[in-house]
Formats: sequence, structure tokens, C-alpha cells
Amino acid sequence: MKVMHARQEGASSEMRDATFTGGVWGDPVMPFTQGVQINNVFFSPGARTHWHQHEVGQVLHVVGGSGWVCEDGHEPQRIRTGDVVWIGPGERHWHGADANSFMMHLAISIGKTDWKEAVTDAQYVKG
Repeated sequence: MKVMHARQEGASSEMRDATFTGGVWGDPVMPFTQGVQINNVFFSPGARTHWHQHEVGQVLHVVGGSGWVCEDGHEPQRIRTGDVVWIGPGERHWHGADANSFMMHLAISIGKTDWKEAVTDAQYVKG
């Protein structure tokens, strides 16, 4: 068993820019531990991940706002507060905020994440 205490009040969130487009901040809930990583991720309007995939899978729980999730080869699907998304092993995908809304989700990533290229504006506006 391992207890992981919450971040200190007033601690800065981490700006995420290497694998995201737009303003994205993350708060680690649980660092990579035995193949699982948990993050709160806050997306400004229009911000999104790059294309990526997970070795074992990922769970997204939208805790605020609205956005999009898209599996490669499919149309983007709208996600809203309260929605939960399961992304299976190796499914190439992206997720991010709506163009006019902030979005925050809890991301539970299982196994390694393989980051790819940025999602183009044309791919994003399909949502």
C-alpha cells in the first residue's frame, strides 16, 4: 500500500505543451506507479492533446466543461461533465476542449503512452 498525499495548497499546475496544442495544465494525482498514472488535466477552449495511444488503455472522466474525443478513422464524439470514456489498448486518439468551453478531466492512463503528431485544425474542427 502507498498513500499519496494531495498537492500543497497554492502549488503551481504544470503547463503541458510538448504533447498538446493550446493552453493545457496538468496536476499529477498519482505519478506512474506499477503501470498506472493519474492526472487532472485542464484544457482552455480549443486546446487538445496530440494523437497518441496507450499500451493497456485509458479512462477519462470529464469533471467540468465540454469537449471532444476522437479515435483515428472516426468522427469526433462530444463529451460533457459526468461522461466517462474507455479508450482501449493501442487505439490512436485525441481529446480536448470544445472551441468555446473549458474542459477538465481526470485521466487514468494504464501502461506506456506513445505520443504522435499534433492534431491539425482541420481534424479538430470536424467536432
